[in-house]
Amino acid sequence: MGLSEYKNIYFIGIGGIGMSALSRYFNAKKINIYGYDKVKSTLCSDLEKEGMEIHYLDSVENISVNIKENKQESLVVYTAAIPYENKELSYFIENGFEVLKRSEVLGKITEDNFSIAVAGTHGKTTTSTMIAHVLHNSDVDCTAFLGGISSNYNSNLVLGSVKSIIVVEADEFDRSFLTLSPDVAIITSVDADHLDIYKTKENLLSAFTDFTNNIKTGGTLYLEANIDSTFVVRDDITILKYSSSLTSDCTALNISSSANNMLFDVEINNELISQFKLNMGGEYNVSNALVSIAVSKQLGVSNVCLLDGINSFKGIKRRFETHIISEKIIYIDDYAHHPKEITVSIQAVKKMYPNKKITVLFQPHLYSRTNDFMNEFAVALSLCNHLILLDIYAAREQPINGVSSEVLAEKCNVNKLQLCRLNDVVKLLEGEEVELLLTLGAGDIGTIVGDIKTSLL
Repeated sequence: MGLSEYKNIYFIGIGGIGMSALSRYFNAKKINIYGYDKVKSTLCSDLEKEGMEIHYLDSVENISVNIKENKQESLVVYTAAIPYENKELSYFIENGFEVLKRSEVLGKITEDNFSIAVAGTHGKTTTSTMIAHVLHNSDVDCTAFLGGISSNYNSNLVLGSVKSIIVVEADEFDRSFLTLSPDVAIITSVDADHLDIYKTKENLLSAFTDFTNNIKTGGTLYLEANIDSTFVVRDDITILKYSSSLTSDCTALNISSSANNMLFDVEINNELISQFKLNMGGEYNVSNALVSIAVSKQLGVSNVCLLDGINSFKGIKRRFETHIISEKIIYIDDYAHHPKEITVSIQAVKKMYPNKKITVLFQPHLYSRTNDFMNEFAVALSLCNHLILLDIYAAREQPINGVSSEVLAEKCNVNKLQLCRLNDVVKLLEGEEVELLLTLGAGDIGTIVGDIKTSLL
Protein backbone atom coordinates (compact mmCIF):
# COMPACT_ATOMS: atom_id res chain seq x y z
CA MET A 1 0.00 0.00 0.00
CA GLY A 2 1.45 3.37 -1.00
CA LEU A 3 1.92 5.99 1.72
CA SER A 4 -0.52 8.38 0.03
CA GLU A 5 -3.27 5.75 0.19
CA TYR A 6 -3.51 5.75 3.98
CA LYS A 7 -6.33 7.82 5.47
CA ASN A 8 -4.89 7.88 8.99
CA ILE A 9 -1.32 7.96 10.32
CA TYR A 10 -0.48 7.52 13.98
CA PHE A 11 2.91 8.78 15.26
CA ILE A 12 4.40 7.35 18.45
CA GLY A 13 6.82 10.03 19.63
CA ILE A 14 5.24 12.71 17.44
CA GLY A 15 7.02 15.55 19.25
CA GLY A 16 10.46 14.47 18.06
CA ILE A 17 12.01 16.86 15.56
CA GLY A 18 12.13 14.27 12.79
CA MET A 19 8.71 12.81 13.56
CA SER A 20 7.02 16.21 13.65
CA ALA A 21 8.40 17.07 10.20
CA LEU A 22 6.89 13.85 8.84
CA SER A 23 3.57 14.55 10.54
CA ARG A 24 3.47 18.01 8.98
CA TYR A 25 4.23 16.51 5.57
CA PHE A 26 1.32 14.06 5.73
CA ASN A 27 -0.98 16.60 7.38
CA ALA A 28 -0.43 18.86 4.36
CA LYS A 29 -1.63 15.96 2.22
CA LYS A 30 -4.95 15.95 4.12
CA ILE A 31 -4.28 12.65 5.89
CA ASN A 32 -5.71 12.43 9.44
CA ILE A 33 -2.81 12.71 11.88
CA TYR A 34 -2.86 11.32 15.42
CA GLY A 35 -0.04 10.87 17.88
CA TYR A 36 1.41 10.28 21.31
CA ASP A 37 4.30 11.91 23.11
CA LYS A 38 5.28 11.83 26.75
CA VAL A 39 5.84 15.59 26.95
CA LYS A 40 3.62 18.40 25.70
CA SER A 41 6.38 20.50 24.20
CA THR A 42 6.01 23.77 22.33
CA LEU A 43 6.41 21.79 19.12
CA CYS A 44 3.56 19.46 20.12
CA SER A 45 1.36 22.46 20.86
CA ASP A 46 2.16 23.82 17.39
CA LEU A 47 1.17 20.50 15.81
CA GLU A 48 -2.13 20.54 17.69
CA LYS A 49 -2.82 24.05 16.40
CA GLU A 50 -2.21 22.69 12.90
CA GLY A 51 -5.07 20.21 13.43
CA MET A 52 -3.31 17.09 14.70
CA GLU A 53 -4.77 15.08 17.59
CA ILE A 54 -2.16 14.32 20.27
CA HIS A 55 -2.26 12.84 23.77
CA TYR A 56 0.45 12.56 26.42
CA LEU A 57 -0.21 9.35 28.37
CA ASP A 58 1.01 5.98 27.07
CA SER A 59 -2.34 4.24 27.15
CA VAL A 60 -4.17 2.08 24.61
CA GLU A 61 -7.42 3.67 25.75
CA ASN A 62 -6.22 7.03 24.42
CA ILE A 63 -5.73 5.76 20.87
CA SER A 64 -8.36 7.24 18.56
CA VAL A 65 -11.33 5.00 17.80
CA ASN A 66 -10.87 5.96 14.14
CA ILE A 67 -7.47 4.26 14.17
CA LYS A 68 -8.65 1.17 16.04
CA GLU A 69 -11.69 0.60 13.81
CA ASN A 70 -9.93 1.29 10.50
CA LYS A 71 -6.79 -0.84 10.71
CA GLN A 72 -6.47 -1.34 6.95
CA GLU A 73 -6.54 2.41 6.31
CA SER A 74 -4.09 3.30 9.11
CA LEU A 75 -0.31 3.43 9.28
CA VAL A 76 1.65 3.56 12.54
CA VAL A 77 5.04 5.30 12.61
CA TYR A 78 7.44 5.20 15.54
CA THR A 79 10.85 6.65 16.29
CA ALA A 80 13.83 4.47 17.22
CA ALA A 81 13.92 6.21 20.61
CA ILE A 82 10.61 4.55 21.59
CA PRO A 83 11.18 1.39 23.68
CA TYR A 84 9.43 -1.81 22.61
CA GLU A 85 7.70 -1.98 26.00
CA ASN A 86 5.72 1.12 25.06
CA LYS A 87 2.10 0.04 25.54
CA GLU A 88 0.79 1.67 22.39
CA LEU A 89 3.55 0.31 20.16
CA SER A 90 2.98 -3.17 21.61
CA TYR A 91 -0.75 -2.88 20.94
CA PHE A 92 -0.26 -1.96 17.28
CA ILE A 93 2.28 -4.74 16.68
CA GLU A 94 0.19 -7.40 18.46
CA ASN A 95 -2.95 -6.42 16.54
CA GLY A 96 -1.44 -6.58 13.08
CA PHE A 97 -1.28 -2.89 12.17
CA GLU A 98 1.15 -1.71 9.51
CA VAL A 99 4.03 -0.40 11.69
CA LEU A 100 7.10 1.36 10.28
CA LYS A 101 10.09 3.18 11.74
CA ARG A 102 10.45 6.85 10.90
CA SER A 103 13.54 6.06 8.84
CA GLU A 104 11.61 3.50 6.78
CA VAL A 105 8.94 6.07 5.98
CA LEU A 106 11.61 8.55 4.88
CA GLY A 107 13.09 5.86 2.67
CA LYS A 108 9.72 5.28 1.00
CA ILE A 109 9.12 9.02 0.48
CA THR A 110 12.50 9.57 -1.17
CA GLU A 111 12.71 6.42 -3.33
CA ASP A 112 10.84 7.88 -6.31
CA ASN A 113 12.28 11.40 -6.09
CA PHE A 114 15.70 12.92 -6.74
CA SER A 115 17.05 13.05 -3.21
CA ILE A 116 19.88 14.73 -1.33
CA ALA A 117 20.91 13.02 1.92
CA VAL A 118 23.09 14.83 4.45
CA ALA A 119 25.03 12.49 6.73
CA GLY A 120 27.72 13.02 9.35
CA THR A 121 28.15 13.03 13.09
CA HIS A 122 28.02 16.85 13.15
CA GLY A 123 26.49 19.51 10.92
CA LYS A 124 23.58 17.59 9.37
CA THR A 125 20.84 19.99 10.42
CA THR A 126 22.66 23.17 9.50
CA THR A 127 23.79 21.82 6.13
CA SER A 128 20.43 20.37 5.11
CA THR A 129 18.63 23.55 6.16
CA MET A 130 21.06 25.70 4.19
CA ILE A 131 20.60 23.55 1.08
CA ALA A 132 16.82 23.68 1.44
CA HIS A 133 16.87 27.45 1.80
CA VAL A 134 19.23 28.08 -1.12
CA LEU A 135 17.12 25.85 -3.40
CA HIS A 136 13.76 27.21 -2.23
CA ASN A 137 15.04 30.80 -2.41
CA SER A 138 16.18 30.10 -5.99
CA ASP A 139 12.74 28.77 -7.02
CA VAL A 140 13.96 25.18 -7.23
CA ASP A 141 11.10 22.81 -6.35
CA CYS A 142 12.23 21.34 -3.05
CA THR A 143 10.82 19.42 -0.09
CA ALA A 144 13.01 19.19 3.00
CA PHE A 145 12.72 17.25 6.24
CA LEU A 146 14.87 19.11 8.75
CA GLY A 147 16.28 18.25 12.16
CA GLY A 148 15.73 21.75 13.49
CA ILE A 149 13.39 24.71 13.18
CA SER A 150 14.50 26.93 10.29
CA SER A 151 14.38 30.62 11.22
CA ASN A 152 13.54 31.49 7.61
CA TYR A 153 10.41 29.31 7.57
CA ASN A 154 9.70 28.83 11.30
CA SER A 155 9.30 25.12 10.55
CA ASN A 156 11.22 21.87 10.21
CA LEU A 157 9.46 21.17 6.91
CA VAL A 158 9.87 22.91 3.57
CA LEU A 159 7.11 21.66 1.29
CA GLY A 160 7.35 21.37 -2.48
CA SER A 161 5.37 19.46 -5.10
CA VAL A 162 4.89 15.69 -5.35
CA LYS A 163 7.90 15.34 -7.68
CA SER A 164 10.16 17.87 -5.98
CA ILE A 165 13.80 17.37 -5.06
CA ILE A 166 13.90 16.02 -1.50
CA VAL A 167 16.49 17.08 1.08
CA VAL A 168 16.74 14.85 4.12
CA GLU A 169 19.05 14.31 7.06
CA ALA A 170 20.67 10.88 7.00
CA ASP A 171 20.85 9.99 10.68
CA GLU A 172 23.47 7.43 11.68
CA PHE A 173 21.73 6.69 15.00
CA ASP A 174 20.37 3.14 15.00
CA ARG A 175 21.67 2.87 11.40
CA SER A 176 18.58 4.80 10.28
CA PHE A 177 20.37 6.27 7.25
CA LEU A 178 20.63 2.86 5.61
CA THR A 179 16.99 3.11 4.48
CA LEU A 180 17.97 5.88 2.04
CA SER A 181 19.23 5.55 -1.55
CA PRO A 182 20.17 9.13 -2.46
CA ASP A 183 21.22 10.65 -5.76
CA VAL A 184 23.47 13.09 -3.90
CA ALA A 185 25.01 12.31 -0.52
CA ILE A 186 27.04 14.49 1.81
CA ILE A 187 29.23 13.35 4.69
CA THR A 188 30.27 16.24 6.92
CA SER A 189 32.19 14.28 9.57
CA VAL A 190 32.75 10.78 10.90
CA ASP A 191 33.84 11.32 14.51
CA ALA A 192 33.13 8.52 16.95
CA ASP A 193 29.62 8.81 18.40
CA HIS A 194 26.62 6.65 19.29
CA LEU A 195 28.97 4.04 20.72
CA ASP A 196 25.98 2.64 22.64
CA ILE A 197 24.86 1.43 19.20
CA TYR A 198 28.15 0.85 17.37
CA LYS A 199 30.55 -0.04 20.23
CA THR A 200 33.60 1.00 18.16
CA LYS A 201 34.46 3.70 15.63
CA GLU A 202 35.32 0.94 13.15
CA ASN A 203 31.73 -0.29 13.30
CA LEU A 204 30.51 3.29 12.79
CA LEU A 205 32.74 3.67 9.72
CA SER A 206 31.41 0.37 8.41
CA ALA A 207 27.89 1.79 8.61
CA PHE A 208 29.05 4.85 6.66
CA THR A 209 30.48 2.50 4.05
CA ASP A 210 27.06 0.84 3.81
CA PHE A 211 25.48 4.28 3.46
CA THR A 212 27.77 5.22 0.56
CA ASN A 213 27.01 1.87 -1.07
CA ASN A 214 23.35 2.93 -1.20
CA ILE A 215 24.09 6.00 -3.35
CA LYS A 216 22.53 5.49 -6.75
CA THR A 217 24.88 4.54 -9.60
CA GLY A 218 26.03 7.72 -11.29
CA GLY A 219 25.33 9.74 -8.15
CA THR A 220 27.59 12.15 -6.30
CA LEU A 221 29.21 12.01 -2.86
CA TYR A 222 30.50 15.20 -1.24
CA LEU A 223 33.09 14.61 1.47
CA GLU A 224 34.61 17.13 3.87
CA ALA A 225 38.27 17.11 2.80
CA ASN A 226 39.69 16.20 6.22
CA ILE A 227 37.82 12.89 6.20
CA ASP A 228 39.89 9.83 5.29
CA SER A 229 37.91 8.51 2.34
CA THR A 230 39.24 4.95 2.42
CA PHE A 231 35.91 3.73 3.84
CA VAL A 232 34.28 4.61 0.48
CA VAL A 233 34.56 1.66 -1.94
CA ARG A 234 32.59 2.93 -4.93
CA ASP A 235 33.97 3.53 -8.45
CA ASP A 236 30.61 4.23 -10.11
CA ILE A 237 29.90 7.54 -8.37
CA THR A 238 31.56 10.97 -8.45
CA ILE A 239 33.39 11.90 -5.25
CA LEU A 240 33.97 15.61 -4.62
CA LYS A 241 35.63 17.22 -1.63
CA TYR A 242 35.04 20.54 0.10
CA SER A 243 36.95 22.42 2.78
CA SER A 244 37.23 25.68 4.65
CA SER A 245 40.94 25.00 5.30
CA LEU A 246 42.35 22.77 2.53
CA THR A 247 42.51 23.18 -1.24
CA SER A 248 39.78 20.97 -2.66
CA ASP A 249 37.05 20.80 -5.31
CA CYS A 250 35.18 23.50 -3.40
CA THR A 251 37.26 25.73 -1.14
CA ALA A 252 36.55 28.71 1.10
CA LEU A 253 38.98 31.63 0.79
CA ASN A 254 39.53 34.90 2.64
CA ILE A 255 37.52 33.81 5.70
CA SER A 256 36.98 36.45 8.36
CA SER A 257 34.49 37.03 11.15
CA SER A 258 32.59 40.22 11.85
CA ALA A 259 30.23 40.55 14.81
CA ASN A 260 27.82 37.62 14.39
CA ASN A 261 28.65 36.60 10.84
CA MET A 262 31.30 34.99 8.68
CA LEU A 263 32.66 36.57 5.49
CA PHE A 264 34.25 34.40 2.81
CA ASP A 265 34.78 33.75 -0.89
CA VAL A 266 34.37 30.42 -2.65
CA GLU A 267 36.47 28.79 -5.36
CA ILE A 268 34.60 26.04 -7.21
CA ASN A 269 35.24 24.56 -10.65
CA ASN A 270 38.17 27.02 -11.03
CA GLU A 271 35.70 29.89 -10.58
CA LEU A 272 35.78 32.47 -7.78
CA ILE A 273 32.50 33.62 -6.25
CA SER A 274 33.05 36.52 -3.88
CA GLN A 275 31.40 38.23 -0.93
CA PHE A 276 29.42 35.58 0.89
CA LYS A 277 28.14 36.76 4.25
CA LEU A 278 26.82 34.01 6.50
CA ASN A 279 24.74 35.19 9.44
CA MET A 280 26.15 32.51 11.74
CA GLY A 281 29.45 32.37 13.55
CA GLY A 282 32.10 29.66 13.31
CA GLU A 283 34.39 28.46 10.55
CA TYR A 284 32.67 25.06 10.76
CA ASN A 285 29.48 26.76 9.57
CA VAL A 286 31.43 28.15 6.61
CA SER A 287 32.21 24.51 5.80
CA ASN A 288 28.50 23.66 5.99
CA ALA A 289 27.75 26.61 3.70
CA LEU A 290 30.43 25.47 1.25
CA VAL A 291 28.86 22.10 0.53
CA SER A 292 25.43 23.72 0.36
CA ILE A 293 26.80 26.02 -2.35
CA ALA A 294 28.46 23.14 -4.21
CA VAL A 295 25.33 20.96 -4.25
CA SER A 296 23.09 23.85 -5.27
CA LYS A 297 25.47 24.82 -8.07
CA GLN A 298 25.42 21.21 -9.30
CA LEU A 299 21.63 21.54 -9.52
CA GLY A 300 21.90 24.63 -11.71
CA VAL A 301 21.52 27.46 -9.20
CA SER A 302 23.15 30.66 -10.51
CA ASN A 303 25.95 32.47 -8.70
CA VAL A 304 23.65 35.40 -7.99
CA CYS A 305 21.12 33.08 -6.35
CA LEU A 306 23.87 31.27 -4.43
CA LEU A 307 25.01 34.56 -2.91
CA ASP A 308 21.47 35.64 -2.12
CA GLY A 309 20.60 32.25 -0.65
CA ILE A 310 23.52 32.12 1.77
CA ASN A 311 23.39 35.81 2.63
CA SER A 312 19.65 35.65 3.42
CA PHE A 313 19.94 32.51 5.52
CA LYS A 314 18.71 33.30 9.05
CA GLY A 315 19.93 30.15 10.75
CA ILE A 316 18.23 27.45 12.79
CA LYS A 317 16.81 27.48 16.27
CA ARG A 318 19.44 26.23 18.74
CA ARG A 319 22.24 26.06 16.17
CA PHE A 320 24.74 28.74 17.22
CA GLU A 321 21.75 31.06 17.64
CA THR A 322 22.54 34.54 18.93
CA HIS A 323 19.87 35.83 21.33
CA ILE A 324 21.58 38.92 22.76
CA ILE A 325 24.40 41.00 21.36
CA SER A 326 25.11 44.24 23.22
CA GLU A 327 27.95 46.04 24.96
CA LYS A 328 26.75 44.61 28.27
CA ILE A 329 26.31 40.95 27.35
CA ILE A 330 26.33 38.44 24.52
CA TYR A 331 24.19 35.31 24.69
CA ILE A 332 24.51 32.45 22.19
CA ASP A 333 22.71 29.10 22.36
CA ASP A 334 23.94 25.97 20.55
CA TYR A 335 22.85 22.34 20.26
CA ALA A 336 26.45 21.09 20.68
CA HIS A 337 26.51 17.85 22.70
CA HIS A 338 29.65 16.04 21.46
CA PRO A 339 33.20 17.03 22.55
CA LYS A 340 34.15 18.02 18.99
CA GLU A 341 31.04 20.22 18.67
CA ILE A 342 31.69 21.84 22.05
CA THR A 343 35.28 22.55 21.09
CA VAL A 344 34.47 24.27 17.80
CA SER A 345 31.59 26.19 19.37
CA ILE A 346 33.75 27.63 22.16
CA GLN A 347 36.60 28.31 19.73
CA ALA A 348 34.17 30.17 17.47
CA VAL A 349 33.01 32.55 20.20
CA LYS A 350 36.60 33.08 21.32
CA LYS A 351 37.56 34.14 17.81
CA MET A 352 34.50 36.35 17.38
CA TYR A 353 34.73 37.99 20.81
CA PRO A 354 38.40 37.68 21.88
CA ASN A 355 38.11 40.12 24.77
CA LYS A 356 35.13 38.48 26.48
CA LYS A 357 35.23 36.03 29.37
CA ILE A 358 33.22 32.98 28.36
CA THR A 359 30.66 31.34 30.62
CA VAL A 360 29.46 27.95 29.39
CA LEU A 361 26.26 26.36 30.65
CA PHE A 362 26.35 22.71 29.56
CA GLN A 363 23.84 19.90 29.88
CA PRO A 364 25.45 16.52 29.12
CA HIS A 365 23.28 14.36 26.84
CA LEU A 366 23.08 10.62 27.58
CA TYR A 367 24.92 8.66 30.25
CA SER A 368 26.54 6.47 27.59
CA ARG A 369 27.96 9.41 25.62
CA THR A 370 29.21 11.08 28.80
CA ASN A 371 30.87 7.82 29.83
CA ASP A 372 32.39 7.14 26.40
CA PHE A 373 33.90 10.63 26.09
CA MET A 374 34.36 11.74 29.70
CA ASN A 375 37.98 12.91 29.23
CA GLU A 376 37.25 14.51 25.85
CA PHE A 377 34.34 16.45 27.36
CA ALA A 378 36.59 17.67 30.17
CA VAL A 379 39.21 18.94 27.73
CA ALA A 380 36.61 20.68 25.55
CA LEU A 381 34.78 22.34 28.44
CA SER A 382 38.05 23.53 29.97
CA LEU A 383 38.36 25.99 27.07
CA CYS A 384 35.93 28.34 28.83
CA ASN A 385 36.52 30.65 31.81
CA HIS A 386 33.44 29.77 33.84
CA LEU A 387 31.60 26.44 33.59
CA ILE A 388 28.12 25.65 34.87
CA LEU A 389 27.22 21.97 34.62
CA LEU A 390 23.67 20.64 34.66
CA ASP A 391 22.66 17.08 35.46
CA ILE A 392 22.96 14.55 32.65
CA TYR A 393 19.90 14.44 30.39
CA ALA A 394 19.05 10.74 30.26
CA ALA A 395 16.65 10.74 27.27
CA ARG A 396 16.10 7.05 26.43
CA GLU A 397 18.68 5.72 28.91
CA GLN A 398 18.95 4.49 32.48
CA PRO A 399 21.71 5.92 34.74
CA ILE A 400 25.16 4.32 34.62
CA ASN A 401 26.86 3.80 37.95
CA GLY A 402 29.80 6.16 38.38
CA VAL A 403 28.76 8.47 35.53
CA SER A 404 27.54 11.91 36.58
CA SER A 405 28.08 15.62 36.13
CA GLU A 406 29.93 15.60 39.46
CA VAL A 407 32.46 13.12 38.07
CA LEU A 408 32.83 15.19 34.90
CA ALA A 409 33.31 18.36 36.97
CA GLU A 410 36.28 16.81 38.80
CA LYS A 411 38.07 16.33 35.48
CA CYS A 412 37.54 19.90 34.19
CA ASN A 413 40.17 22.61 34.60
CA VAL A 414 38.49 26.04 34.60
CA ASN A 415 38.78 29.20 36.66
CA LYS A 416 35.29 28.78 38.07
CA LEU A 417 32.97 25.76 38.09
CA GLN A 418 29.45 25.34 39.45
CA LEU A 419 26.92 22.50 39.44
CA CYS A 420 23.30 23.47 39.03
CA ARG A 421 19.81 22.06 38.51
CA LEU A 422 17.88 23.08 35.41
CA ASN A 423 15.19 24.88 37.41
CA ASP A 424 17.80 26.91 39.32
CA VAL A 425 19.74 28.24 36.32
CA VAL A 426 18.05 31.63 35.98
CA LYS A 427 18.46 32.39 39.69
CA LEU A 428 22.12 31.37 39.60
CA LEU A 429 22.87 33.54 36.57
CA GLU A 430 21.25 36.57 38.18
CA GLY A 431 23.97 36.45 40.82
CA GLU A 432 26.85 36.18 38.34
CA GLU A 433 28.72 38.77 36.28
CA VAL A 434 28.45 37.27 32.81
CA GLU A 435 30.10 38.84 29.76
CA LEU A 436 29.41 36.10 27.20
CA LEU A 437 27.07 33.19 27.89
CA LEU A 438 27.12 30.07 25.72
CA THR A 439 24.46 27.47 26.49
CA LEU A 440 25.21 24.01 25.10
CA GLY A 441 23.32 20.72 24.99
CA ALA A 442 20.76 18.61 23.16
CA GLY A 443 18.37 17.86 26.03
CA ASP A 444 15.70 19.99 27.68
CA ILE A 445 18.12 22.87 28.22
CA GLY A 446 16.36 24.39 25.21
CA THR A 447 13.21 24.87 27.31
CA ILE A 448 14.87 27.54 29.48
CA VAL A 449 16.57 29.55 26.71
CA GLY A 450 13.71 32.07 26.64
CA ASP A 451 13.80 32.52 30.43
CA ILE A 452 17.58 32.98 30.37
CA LYS A 453 17.28 35.59 27.64
CA THR A 454 14.62 37.51 29.54
CA SER A 455 16.65 37.51 32.74
CA LEU A 456 19.79 38.78 30.98
CA LEU A 457 18.14 41.65 29.11
